[in-house]
Amino acid sequence: MRLNRFLAQAGLASRRQADTLIAAGRVTVNGETVARLGTGVDPDRDSVALDGRPVALPASFTYVLLNKPPGFVVTMSDPQGRRTAAELVSGAGARVVPVGRLDAATEGLLLLTDDGELAHRVAHPSFELDKVYRVEALGVLSEGGRRTLEAGVELDGRTTAPAVVRVLSTSGNVTAAETTIHEGRKRQVRRMFEAVGHRVTRLVRIRLGPLALGDLPSGQWRPLTTAELGALRQAVGLAAPRETPCPPDRSPL
Repeated sequence: MRLNRFLAQAGLASRRQADTLIAAGRVTVNGETVARLGTGVDPDRDSVALDGRPVALPASFTYVLLNKPPGFVVTMSDPQGRRTAAELVSGAGARVVPVGRLDAATEGLLLLTDDGELAHRVAHPSFELDKVYRVEALGVLSEGGRRTLEAGVELDGRTTAPAVVRVLSTSGNVTAAETTIHEGRKRQVRRMFEAVGHRVTRLVRIRLGPLALGDLPSGQWRPLTTAELGALRQAVGLAAPRETPCPPDRSPL
């Protein structure tokens, strides 16, 4: 396989980032520095190192679906001492990292894995995986406002891609809606609703591509099933898995 793919599968970087590492002369194969992009390696025979440290593919990957509670930051550690999503999956048996971001106040489905190539593809906007959110916002969302959200609003000088917005209910001064996007801009759903005059008071991601949050309790995680992993890999153009992703377990908050 290509060296950049090897580094991505080892969870060190995306393929593009791996190319940067290779071009900088930081990667060796069998003790020789490699600077040529497109170099191939045999994972069973070649010895690969980054900055002198050996790199190997894991025997198997771990895939975790977490129902992130509000107040947890989506990082591996936080210098401000806030609680992190990584704490909630400490029993997963591997060092899994978040795929994409949810801001601290946002709840719901978060995928974590040590499979670098799949993580890169899931997070990359070119694969256009649907991200579905349950939104609660102040005010009554008008039909005109809903259509504006679907057509796209301007954020940071760029119009958002078309979305799907379905009003679920209106109670008093609160609108509940289901919103589907496939971009991943910072605080995108919150800012979209703010652009049409509605402040989001609760935001829950309930679906990522073929993965659904379901009835998983807040603060708990579960491994992906083989069927879920197969559907996710197919959605991002990868072959189906050859084995069960990880043993069943669940970690409480």
